[in-house]
Amino acid sequence: MESTNIFFDVASHLCLEYGPVDTGSLEKKGCEVERNVQVTAADIARLADVGRAAVSNWRRRYEDFPEPAGGTATSPSFALVEVKRWLRSHVDDRPLPQREWFWQELRGEVHEDGLAELLADLGAFLVYLDRESEGWAALSAEDDEAVAETLPERVRAACAVPLEDPPPPRFLVRERIPLLRRLAGLAAEGGVRETFEFLRERYFELHTKRTYATPEPVARLMAEIGGSSAATVLDPACGSGVLLKALHDMPGSGVALLLGQDADEATARLTAVHLALHADNVEVSCGDSLRQDAFPGTLVDAVVCNPPFNDRSWGYEELTADPRWEYGLPPRTEPELAWVQHALAHLKPGGTAVMLMPPAAANRRSGRRIRAQLIRRGALRAVITLPLGSVPNTAVALTLWVLRKPHDSRTPSHVLMVDTSTSPEDFARVAADAWGRFDRGDEADEPAVGRAVPVIELLDDEVDLTPARHLSVSSEDLSPERVTGRRNRMTELLELAAGLVPDVGSAPEEADFQPVPLTELVRRGMVTIHHQGPAKPDEESEVPDGTAVLTPDDVVDDRPPSGLTPSVPVQHEIITRPGDVVVPHLVNRPVARVVKEGGAVLGPRVSLLRTDPDRLDPHFLAGFVAGSGNARNYVTAGRSQVDVRRADIPLLPIEEQRRYGEAFRRLADFEASLRQIADLGEDLIRLISDGLTHGSVRPATEKGER
Repeated sequence: MESTNIFFDVASHLCLEYGPVDTGSLEKKGCEVERNVQVTAADIARLADVGRAAVSNWRRRYEDFPEPAGGTATSPSFALVEVKRWLRSHVDDRPLPQREWFWQELRGEVHEDGLAELLADLGAFLVYLDRESEGWAALSAEDDEAVAETLPERVRAACAVPLEDPPPPRFLVRERIPLLRRLAGLAAEGGVRETFEFLRERYFELHTKRTYATPEPVARLMAEIGGSSAATVLDPACGSGVLLKALHDMPGSGVALLLGQDADEATARLTAVHLALHADNVEVSCGDSLRQDAFPGTLVDAVVCNPPFNDRSWGYEELTADPRWEYGLPPRTEPELAWVQHALAHLKPGGTAVMLMPPAAANRRSGRRIRAQLIRRGALRAVITLPLGSVPNTAVALTLWVLRKPHDSRTPSHVLMVDTSTSPEDFARVAADAWGRFDRGDEADEPAVGRAVPVIELLDDEVDLTPARHLSVSSEDLSPERVTGRRNRMTELLELAAGLVPDVGSAPEEADFQPVPLTELVRRGMVTIHHQGPAKPDEESEVPDGTAVLTPDDVVDDRPPSGLTPSVPVQHEIITRPGDVVVPHLVNRPVARVVKEGGAVLGPRVSLLRTDPDRLDPHFLAGFVAGSGNARNYVTAGRSQVDVRRADIPLLPIEEQRRYGEAFRRLADFEASLRQIADLGEDLIRLISDGLTHGSVRPATEKGER
């Protein structure tokens, strides 16, 4: 069996000394370390295997529930020792989730800074347990003293490459053997890999800024493009190891060696253990790959990487003469081009690299010379635009660059350009199919999706590699029949819109509204106000992942819910109903919409007004909340910060409200029709213009000729 370098090449990382701790007596002694550990309400819910609402209920009902030990008034934290003691006295002997209790016990084992190292060492034990289960079964029958004497060398043999003059093993001290026995029991019950994955996930939840994982659909796409026949793979900025694992898990994968490096030491060690539990031959090192390459001279079949973006301190000054800059010295403001050349330097001839890149790397003027060299020498083979949102928490649509180390004197004549932004649901399939056809030498052109662009067309003054600039338009989209259909639809919408304008007449001179504050209508029970509270990073949401969320932009644009949890953070399940009035908070001018189809969760920064329809008409309410008469109540510093409680609403008989409500409803429909007409008009202009320039349509030569 191949060994795995979990402990890197630094002997001091093999056996860290945390200090002997009797885990069985932690709570009896009231250990200072554990007393300082604090947990949130979400942690307490996990420890008790209940929902967050139950914890809130306990705080109200039980006078002996632990008092907050930290945090804030809206997001308190509690001493772990006190929470454990309280739960044991109030759970009525029902079974509790042992993995959660074990995780919190680990937090009490060491100070926060040492938690990652402890998890990595426990992970090394789990690797041994996975590979030598029979050996552990026999050894565990011995007493703790005998286990502590024998276990370190066995873990070393199963997990680490041989080291010169290794230090005496110390991290598996006798006092920790009870902890390891408990861990082995959890692994026997829930699986070795699953147990470590649980602990690893909890750690990264606690340290959300420590690493960022590439989304699995993007990782699988990168693996499919780059690793179909790779035996050795490198990720020089491996983070949590998602890309390397995706390559290993590919159906029919022949990957024999996974190499990774990450600048964060704790992340690198956890990733090493994580990969070692899935692959036999893994080597993960710590350090900045650009400044301290852990694998100098090593050539691999494939490189996959999601490098750091916009890092101006990437090492420009000290790396000016680096031999990796075969295609040109990367400008100080172009760290991504340094990572591209680092990847190419590690490829075998004919090897493939797939890099996740920001769109600006395709067209910055400072990088055009290197881009031109990558094209001229045949290193750049494809640029693929991903849909916006495929990589969460990014405000732009990222791209994939596919590179190949030149292996003969023939220079490719084309570069593949793909834009998957029009296929957000199956972007990975669209991109993989386009690359597969191009790589096999088949016809790769697909209008508006992909095109094999001649190299000479790319080598202009800008060397702009943005795919959308080079894609052809579908001839079907430019057909005369399509133009005629859009024009006829435009005529229908114009006629419909004209009929939606409500008839109005002069109001009698004596008519005078007597407005009352909306809060008065709330007091009378005519309307209720609902909104999401501010999301706290350490609070667990009550809303399941993948739930549709109504966002402020959805309300402004009058469109169906576009958000999804957890990308849009919501804490409470406030479900919209038909007839609800929704009002976004931060807008250029006040907007209020009446919900037509409910079922979505109310998003943050949106107020929801729910009326008693027999006493308050929702369209009447929406019209006055968004009216100019109330706009002055909201304006601060030139922008409307809409607080619906500051609105004034006329108190009219319900029949009169409904007359006004019908007029406001027709105005809302008229507004929606005008938006449709504007969108259709823009599309019609584009169709006719493109049709004329592509030769699909021509100007009429006689009156009435199409």
